Amino acid sequence: MFHIQTEISRHTEHEVVVVGLFDQGKGFSANVEEVNMLLNGQLQTLLEDGDVSTKKHAISKIRTLANETIKRFYFVGLGKKEACSTEVVREAFGALFQALKVAKLTEVTVLADSFISDKVDVLDVAHLLGQALPMSTYTYEGFKTKKNEQVDVEKVTIISAADKEEIGAALQVGEIYGLAVNSARTLVNTPSNKLTATDLANYAVELAKKYDIEYTIVEKEEMQELGMGALLAVNQGSTERPKMIVLKYQGKEEWTDVIGLVGKGITFDTGGYSLKQPPSMIGMKTDMGGAASVLGAMEIIAQTRPEQNVLAVIPSTDNMVSGHAFKPDDVITSLSGKTIEVLNTDAEGRLVLADGVTYAKQLGANYLVDVATLTGGVIVALGNHTTGAMTNNEALYEQVLEAAFEEDEDVWQLPIFDRDKERVRGSKIADLNNSPGREGHAVMGGAFIGEFAEDTPWVHLDIAGTSSTKSVSKLGPVGGTGVMVRTLATLVERFEK
Repeated sequence: MFHIQTEISRHTEHEVVVVGLFDQGKGFSANVEEVNMLLNGQLQTLLEDGDVSTKKHAISKIRTLANETIKRFYFVGLGKKEACSTEVVREAFGALFQALKVAKLTEVTVLADSFISDKVDVLDVAHLLGQALPMSTYTYEGFKTKKNEQVDVEKVTIISAADKEEIGAALQVGEIYGLAVNSARTLVNTPSNKLTATDLANYAVELAKKYDIEYTIVEKEEMQELGMGALLAVNQGSTERPKMIVLKYQGKEEWTDVIGLVGKGITFDTGGYSLKQPPSMIGMKTDMGGAASVLGAMEIIAQTRPEQNVLAVIPSTDNMVSGHAFKPDDVITSLSGKTIEVLNTDAEGRLVLADGVTYAKQLGANYLVDVATLTGGVIVALGNHTTGAMTNNEALYEQVLEAAFEEDEDVWQLPIFDRDKERVRGSKIADLNNSPGREGHAVMGGAFIGEFAEDTPWVHLDIAGTSSTKSVSKLGPVGGTGVMVRTLATLVERFEK
């Protein structure tokens, strides 16, 4: 897939040579000036005439005609050099690879050094290219009997003066990140009758076997013995068996300083007896987006092998209606021993996460990050592009925020005040209630989970608005986004206790 060279070969025919172009007035950097000379000094004229654009993410194609080794140049607009960020470069590569896919071009040569700015070095460029290629060209056709023929980029030659081994490593890790995001997208996009809790568990087992990490699947009978009453309550109405999925990656000699990643794995959510309206029920196959994010992150971690200990815990079931389903006014006992008055069966995600968080602690997690498509309230508060966060530990949250910033995934913190905790503790007949009301809905969901994190440093990420999209972007199609996969993996890679 990737080949690295220090200069354009004069003896090899290049179908396409890609050049990054900044809006910096007249004059070019040394690597772009070389391209200008190959175009007989006409690049400035092409810019002035509008045949080539430096506008951010613009793709301009120029045929060379008389050149013996290069058939055409693709110029990628990067905007102002001083404003060029990793996000700009990642999306610019996304726009490029989407254009190449439409043109059905399978080979490309990229002048990596032409994408360097004050904020983005050449190793960043290689990493971002590796990410963008699989992400931007991802498609999910699911179960169509007639599928569109795909033409993919099969060979990318990177031209750079930098160290070949370092460039190669950055490309490889970037590709690992991009492919893992796509894995999470596919899980989110898969219909719930094709992705039950058992299917999700089987997927996790295959992932663990492929990359040689430990796994355990806790079955219903053991859940009953352990007392996982919250997860079991949500599962009561289902004909599908629940699963508590556990993956363990040990990057240190001792099982200490363990980072616990807990993902909500509700494979379909009817709302239970607090039944959703029909329009709101469509798309509930995506309610396991948190589980997908955690599994995507583990796919990266298992390959990059950081010197950290990581535990992934995924409580999984669907939430159905039947004569056996749990009901409003029920009182259930969670794995922690805390009792919960059920006021809303559609607030089921926080229930399964209660047992997931408790079980992660029992297995040795010293730090917790849970990821969940938890509340519609976070969409009202933050829209569809920002993940909501809550925490009981600002130091841990700062590390999550730094990882999200590095991966250009927007996160915004919502508060949990003592009065919010009191609302969650407001039941007259149990320790907690699962739905204190619509006001501050997103905060109530986070505050409830926080009751089970207790004193363990914990961050909650509500991805209800960001786990899927209705809009095509430069980095992917409509559907699952794979949000937080990169952030979680980067958090683990950079983690400091």
